[in-house]
Amino acid sequence: MTTTQTTTQATTLLRFATAGSVDDGKSTLVGRLLHDAKAILADQLESVTRTSRERGFLGGEFDFALLTDGLRAEREQGITIDVAYRYFSTDRRSFILADCPGHVQYTRNMVTGATTADAVVVLVDARGGATEQTRRHLTVIHRLGIRHVILAINKIDLLGYDHTAYAQVEAEVEALTRDIGIETAHLIPVSALAGDNIVEPSDNTPWYRGPALLELLETLPSTEQDTADLEPFRLDVQTVLRPQGGLAPGLDPEEFRDYRAVAGQITSGRISVGDEVDVHPAGLTATVIGIDTADGPLETASAPQSVALRLAEDVDTARGTVLAAAGTLPTPRRSIRAEVFPFTADGLWTGDRVLIKAGTATVKGIVAIAARRSLETSALEDAEVLAGNDIGVAEIRLSAPLPLADYRDHGRSGGFLVIDPQTGGTLAAGIHTPAD
Repeated sequence: MTTTQTTTQATTLLRFATAGSVDDGKSTLVGRLLHDAKAILADQLESVTRTSRERGFLGGEFDFALLTDGLRAEREQGITIDVAYRYFSTDRRSFILADCPGHVQYTRNMVTGATTADAVVVLVDARGGATEQTRRHLTVIHRLGIRHVILAINKIDLLGYDHTAYAQVEAEVEALTRDIGIETAHLIPVSALAGDNIVEPSDNTPWYRGPALLELLETLPSTEQDTADLEPFRLDVQTVLRPQGGLAPGLDPEEFRDYRAVAGQITSGRISVGDEVDVHPAGLTATVIGIDTADGPLETASAPQSVALRLAEDVDTARGTVLAAAGTLPTPRRSIRAEVFPFTADGLWTGDRVLIKAGTATVKGIVAIAARRSLETSALEDAEVLAGNDIGVAEIRLSAPLPLADYRDHGRSGGFLVIDPQTGGTLAAGIHTPAD
């Protein structure tokens, strides 16, 4: 396993999630991270200290898990049952973290928290090693194509910081990640309760020479950095801008009379004035002659900026239109093969008529379940229905073609939501995996 670090800028944002089995210490780890990174407000710390005393924590100690448990019901039960989001920053970077639940029945919440994450920290209890839920979470992470996987081997203090005992757990976890298909991961021995290797390297583990957890998180490249530098330009059009009164920044009145631009957030890559883009569903190529923002015009813009692009050609565009760097637009398909993660108790059935929302486009679809993925072996098994906690593969016929990319290669441009057309509720998340 690798502990190689990559230099990053202090102004970047990293989104990361925590996952693992029940009682592995996820909320405690995040609470310790927030506390030791000095990201806790004084009044919140006072409240947590008071609640900890009520729970029997004495001598100035307190329950770090309370710093992330967001619901009163969670605290009363002593477990975390929903995704708790927190925002904090250090001198080197800003973070958004999602503390995901560990119970098997809340795997869909883990999917929600991990989908937008640049990295996922999976906790493993050093005393018991990897569990079925560890495999489940690592399988979800692998299927979602999360770029950075960190395995925190927690509670090493209960092993007496014994290197031999830790090495046995490490070997087991490494074998599991290889079996699932995760090629690279960072393994860190930690104690969330005692604070070992959370913010700073611990003197209790002289045999570990890698970075502390926070140090690693501060240096990992974010997905936004990766997509801006490595992936082709793509933008899903949210709206078309025309003169509605006032004056666009940087434009004179003559230009403004004929102003027309397509607006949206850049999903990936960079765009510059003079670049050519393919336009779906028009099937045409256009040239960018202007990039406008709320702060004025730019010569170049990159993900995840929100921009308005002026095109030289008069191309028919509307909400749902996709712009991509010339020659990089995926082939639009009326039938897609996808990995799906049902969110509801009723699950997803063959024959379900649904709406597919990809980017800003929404089209009708019909679902055909192809297989269920075994979480014990990762193999596919025949199925016609996916329950609310399953992972599986479906073929979806669409009423109009969509240019979905392979999710594992291009992230957001290959993801979509499955929506109930009657209630508007989200039935499942899906990722396009044509070559799987």
